[in-house]
Amino acid sequence: MPARVHAIIVARPGSSARAQLLRTLDALRAQTTPPSAITLVMCGDAAGVRESETVAGLVEGIIEARHGTSFADAVELARPRVAEDASLWLLAHDTAPHPRALERLVGSLERSPSAAIIAPKLVQVDDDREIVSLGVSMTALGRSVELAAGELDQGQHDGRDEALGADIRGLLIRSEVRDDLRPDRALAGADEGLDLGVRARLGGGRVVLTPSARISVSPDGPAALPSGRSRSAFVTRLAQLHRRLSYAPTPALPLHWLALLPLALWRSITHLVGKRPEAVLPEWGAALTAMFRFGAIARSRRSIRSFRTSSWASITPLRVSRGELHRRLDDGHGSEGGALSELHFFSGGGAWAVLAALVVSVAAFTEMLAWPVLGGGALLPLRRTVEALWNDAAWGLRGVGVDLVGPADPFASVIAVLGSLWPAGPSFALVLLWILALPLAVLGGWFAATRVTDRAGLRIFAGVVWACAPTFLTALVDGRPTGVLVHLLLPWLFHTAVVAHRSWGAAGAASIVFAAVAACSPSLVPALLVLWVIALAITLGGARFRGAVRLLWLPFPAAALFAPLALWQQSHGSLIAVLADPGMIWAGPQASADAAGRLALAMGFPTVDLGGWLSVLPAPFGFWAGILLAPLAVLALMSAIAPRWRAGITLLVVALLGFATAFLAVGIAVSFAQGTPVAVWPGAGLSLAWIGVTGAALVTLDTMLTMPRIRLLGATVAAVAVVVSAAPALLSFHLAGDERVLTNGPDSTLPAYVAAQAAGEQPIGTLVLTPQNDGGLAAEVVWGASETLGAQTTMMSTATNIHGSDITDLSVDLLSARDFDAAGELGAEGISYVLLATTPRADDRAVALNSAAVAALNQRDGFVHAGTTDRGELWSLQEDASDRGSLTAGQHATARTVTTVQLVLLIAALLLSIPTRASRRAARAQSRIVGRAPDEPLVLPRHPDDAEMDAVAESRELHASDSASAAGSADGPAPEPTNEATDESEQEEKR
Repeated sequence: MPARVHAIIVARPGSSARAQLLRTLDALRAQTTPPSAITLVMCGDAAGVRESETVAGLVEGIIEARHGTSFADAVELARPRVAEDASLWLLAHDTAPHPRALERLVGSLERSPSAAIIAPKLVQVDDDREIVSLGVSMTALGRSVELAAGELDQGQHDGRDEALGADIRGLLIRSEVRDDLRPDRALAGADEGLDLGVRARLGGGRVVLTPSARISVSPDGPAALPSGRSRSAFVTRLAQLHRRLSYAPTPALPLHWLALLPLALWRSITHLVGKRPEAVLPEWGAALTAMFRFGAIARSRRSIRSFRTSSWASITPLRVSRGELHRRLDDGHGSEGGALSELHFFSGGGAWAVLAALVVSVAAFTEMLAWPVLGGGALLPLRRTVEALWNDAAWGLRGVGVDLVGPADPFASVIAVLGSLWPAGPSFALVLLWILALPLAVLGGWFAATRVTDRAGLRIFAGVVWACAPTFLTALVDGRPTGVLVHLLLPWLFHTAVVAHRSWGAAGAASIVFAAVAACSPSLVPALLVLWVIALAITLGGARFRGAVRLLWLPFPAAALFAPLALWQQSHGSLIAVLADPGMIWAGPQASADAAGRLALAMGFPTVDLGGWLSVLPAPFGFWAGILLAPLAVLALMSAIAPRWRAGITLLVVALLGFATAFLAVGIAVSFAQGTPVAVWPGAGLSLAWIGVTGAALVTLDTMLTMPRIRLLGATVAAVAVVVSAAPALLSFHLAGDERVLTNGPDSTLPAYVAAQAAGEQPIGTLVLTPQNDGGLAAEVVWGASETLGAQTTMMSTATNIHGSDITDLSVDLLSARDFDAAGELGAEGISYVLLATTPRADDRAVALNSAAVAALNQRDGFVHAGTTDRGELWSLQEDASDRGSLTAGQHATARTVTTVQLVLLIAALLLSIPTRASRRAARAQSRIVGRAPDEPLVLPRHPDDAEMDAVAESRELHASDSASAAGSADGPAPEPTNEATDESEQEEKR
């Protein structure tokens, strides 16, 4: 006698759901073996279905439940209506069984006495040739794995007759075990069929697959996973953790519980490395939820224990091994070894260009090879230990001023990274940076060019032009570390940001470089944000919403670095001070806001000496240096009408924003050097403009000048002109003599005696007093062995009010006739030394103030004259100074919070940027060129043998041409030329 079957249908209200329900009921009516009874559980208002004649004619009972009732809860509500001897068939309103589905399910149930659950083959409702699910298993760690899903049904899995579990939709549960195998409501809609299969296996039963029984399903029904990637990830992970706690042996249960949060942290890291940042929050949400579901875990474990008759070893044969899982996940995506996936850095000449730049750099800065520390301009030594470097990069006590507590400049983090590359002597890292700057610039320009052109020669052209930029060479010669670093970082920002919408790896890398560029030059942030908004608009305009989400991530690490400083400046001064140049503020040569300065900026030079040309040629002739950059500018302007005009116009917008930034920067003075206002360095804006001009010129050369000889001529003229314009700057290090800015050292800006006492970065305070030519006195406090680059802070360089403890009155009284315990007050502030620094280019008033200061300090009690040094006159206190102040408990808490938030975002960006095998395959599947026109021909790299083949072909063509000419002269006029491609440019495009 055939087994009785009671079908339970779980449905939700809605017009589309109603249509699907009627389709399901029609499919049940058409069954060759119809179910004995049908119960409908409506999760919501059931008034509409009660009025349906189809429902009334087939359904024996309708149960109305709350709207949010889960599939498992709905099945539980209908269970009392099922007869004792009836098997249970679990359906939803979107599951339409094929006509013989139930007949075949019941047949399998009768043929397999050991079968507790019979599972059908689920197929797509719109295409029954695509398998949705046929059996589910799990790994040793409990991860559920579909045995067949998303495949074209060719009968390849029909030989499998058993699985560990199956999708819960369409399961037929034997009547004898029906009350023991109930869907676990704590699973929240995921892995319910797998859990039923595991418990059936532990109870001595089996999950038998019946591929011939087919049921069409939709992806959004009551029994399917929730819609939305985050919600689906949360439910899936919660189900996995719940099953792990339910299945674990009792002694191991506390260990599993304690491991939930550490495991969530580890998996968050793997999600970021695997370019799945959207899974991080669901991971933590699932872990926290699973931790406190003690009642649900207890019920699940009790249910398993009451039905279990077999050991857990019975599960092992049906698990998925690690090797099999890797084979399932490896889809072979990507064009491995394809022509577009190769950079050809070595074969294309990029490596030779970098090597040549290194030779030029060594020749230009020969003496620098023997220098341990680089000085001059805006350069300062670095801290002597890596730990001190990173302390300067954290929120806390600053290395200048007295009791000045607050956020570090983001530039301090860049300096900490740079100094950590040479831990034995961090200051030597700046020497290496200067020597390697030219080859690094060529390398960055070459890689940035890979986003614009496939031609090896044009990539080398871009590297050379980028390294010879006037603003870059000026920053090198004048000793401006921020300008050098910005110019070296911008090509990498371009290289990663233009493809950030494609992958999380590129977005993560771009966000890190974006933060580094902003840290070195905050004045570039407005222009970069405008470009970011434009990129978002272009991406959204192309309906690439996932790409827009990736682009949204770009400014987050930079915002985390700048937020504490911005809040501090907003509450203590002016928010515009955030745009101030970091590091040492140096009133060196730079273009001003007058007509001559703006003319120099318009020509691409950040100083009025036009890259050293005015020191070589008289002024009327020196201004012709700007003409040398005209060929490059003309090529850039032509990109607006090139075949790839969209990319050309975008790059011209980049150039326009760079020039606008430079023009605005020279008119903004928010920093002070010894009381003198100093305008923002315009070179950073010119570097941004230079990358736009260079990129636009590449677009023209690559797509508009199609004839190879014309392209070669244009690139050669532009490159030679740029190289000639760079000659005075490259030669200035040798020709300037004593007037050159870069110097050997110093190791410390303080006298050697103080530096020795502060060895190991001891917090020894030195009051540095500098007489000014205007009759004033500059006072600052330096902590440690030297004033360092990473310890500088814009909180002091932009200050218009006193920050920290005020020492101005004490400094003035120290040199006056006032009788007071000066040594005691200095010692109370933690200051041990007083240095009367030598004034550069001192006039009479500064000399007079210096003499009076020496006399006053020599008469003060408690001071010992330590001698005359190359830094000035030094005095020390007779008594030991008090220890430097420390942070309060509240300040410690603020420091920990700020550091934690910044580290979390930076580490997240770093993990996202780490390439994986899958991300590399995905990147190789797309062209490196951004903005390529659809009808633009590809320029594939040529094999070395192609040259020989071309030579043979050309010789044959010449021979044929000579023969035709001879025949024509003998027999008549030569024939008309055909339409075949004989032009050299067309031959190249064909090749």
